Amino acid sequence: MSKKDKAEEMEEVLPKEQAVNGEEVSGENEENTAREEEQEISKEERLENDLATEKDKFLRLFAEFENYKKRTSKERMDLFKTAGQEVISSLLPVLDDFERALKELSKSSEKELFTGVQLIHNKFKETLKSKGLEEVKADEGDSFDAEIHDAITQIPAPKKKLVGKIIDVVEKGYRLGDKIIRHPKVVVGN
Repeated sequence: MSKKDKAEEMEEVLPKEQAVNGEEVSGENEENTAREEEQEISKEERLENDLATEKDKFLRLFAEFENYKKRTSKERMDLFKTAGQEVISSLLPVLDDFERALKELSKSSEKELFTGVQLIHNKFKETLKSKGLEEVKADEGDSFDAEIHDAITQIPAPKKKLVGKIIDVVEKGYRLGDKIIRHPKVVVGN
């Protein structure tokens, strides 16, 4: 083998970077390492950004789901509280009729009939009360509140004290839980 062939063989064995001048080789290596580090850093930053974005999405979705659970449980509780509202509202005229019948029977001489109807009335009233029905208090002389009372008419007040106050209660009002299902109908003095 000639010297020329040996030199070619050595160049093939040695990497091209080392075959060139030593200074140039180290400069290229530094650039390549810097590029690789930048790519690794940018990959790491990108992955960290993606992770932060996914965490944010997860937290928002989790919070939204928690709000949904709270809202639906509250709606379910409200539904259970007022589930019988329609039935109880339809029974209120029957309760009114019982009270009118008791008022008329108290005037008659048949005390047994009055006592029997009174017992049925009390039982009916207690059953409705156990289902959450409460009477909205409205008495003569109370202040009129438009949020609670339903004024069916206004008449001149018989006394100065009764101006803007309830003079007569025409129909009782009822509340089921926290909700008023029938406002008391009242006459107001002006």
